[in-house]
Amino acid sequence: MALNVVPGLLLLDLDGVLRRFAPDDPIEDAHGLPRGSLASAAFAPDVVGPAISGAVRDDAWRAATVARLLADVPGLAADAARAAVEAWNRPGEPIPAAVELVRQARTRCRVALLTNATSRLPEDLRRIGLDREVDAVVSSARIGVAKPAPEAFRRALRVLQHSPASTLFCDDSAVNAEAARTLGIDAAHVPDTDALRAALAGRGLLGERPAPGAAGPESGGVLLVLLVLPDRADAERIAATLAAEGWSPAVVHKDLLAGEDDVEDADWVVELATAPDGRPAAAHRPRLDALAAGHDGFTTGFSSTD
Repeated sequence: MALNVVPGLLLLDLDGVLRRFAPDDPIEDAHGLPRGSLASAAFAPDVVGPAISGAVRDDAWRAATVARLLADVPGLAADAARAAVEAWNRPGEPIPAAVELVRQARTRCRVALLTNATSRLPEDLRRIGLDREVDAVVSSARIGVAKPAPEAFRRALRVLQHSPASTLFCDDSAVNAEAARTLGIDAAHVPDTDALRAALAGRGLLGERPAPGAAGPESGGVLLVLLVLPDRADAERIAATLAAEGWSPAVVHKDLLAGEDDVEDADWVVELATAPDGRPAAAHRPRLDALAAGHDGFTTGFSSTD
């Protein structure tokens, strides 16, 4: 479905995009550890993997990090390893310029996090105030699978009840961004805040909002509404009924949540722009929400850039 639209959902990675951490070097120096040893131990795949997939809680991950440090650093005392991991156990801090960009984008669309994280994520976000800067948070520990696995993106969009076609995903990992693209998600590799700014600006998420009333005050600036349904026959029948009532364009698109050949994971999308009364489809969102929900689906909306 090739529509020139402002995304209805901005899906963001957390670390390196909205949150940063002070260097580990002072902690390692203070506890007699080689430079880089904390990250090497904590993020070894067999150590961090169970934590970010939700198989173990955050405290178990940190205990496993201590054990790996003791195995990796000859002569390291257990007390020193525990003290180092405890000092390393910090929530990070927001990246102010990135937060300001997200605040601007949030006036145009929903903003959510999709991050590989442990069970402690909600506490950390509260401590640094980022929980108030987004509309939703999807953690790998919550959904049971981590990026860049395609299933992480599928599950996140299901949790958020949003379509890939109107989602922008931003991550400082090029691998994660490419994984999102394979599902039909518009994805941007944003290694720094300047890249994030360019990605958002290029998709109409920064700058002044459209003129008041351009899309009707009752639509909140949203022009298009998509009914996302799991069954093709339902989508085609609903589209025909709505077209007969005077909705337009009332056309059906196939929206894949997996690869192009994976029809089992296809949703069927009914595109609506104008209601029979001439107002934007979003002015009738409650009816459309109920219609989609009655067929095990959901709606999503976004603005045209035309």
